Amino acid sequence: MNHAALPTLDSLTTGQSATVVHLAPGAQEGGIDVQRRLMELGFVPGERIRVIKRVMKGPLAVKVGESTFALRRFEAALVSIKAD
Repeated sequence: MNHAALPTLDSLTTGQSATVVHLAPGAQEGGIDVQRRLMELGFVPGERIRVIKRVMKGPLAVKVGESTFALRRFEAALVSIKAD
């Protein structure tokens, strides 16, 4: 499957839901592997997610399971999704 052709989490609007399809390998930031961090937070293939809030050119609040996380735009762009 060509994951590059899939939409990413940063393209969703407030209230939209989706299913995680793939996480792109992310850059290291401050010695932290961003892809691994996202997976540890629950952003894994098959998981349902929902955008709770978007801040103009700022972070997104995303609900994963019973938890809500703030993701920076570049982090959200690593999460390929299938929108509902």
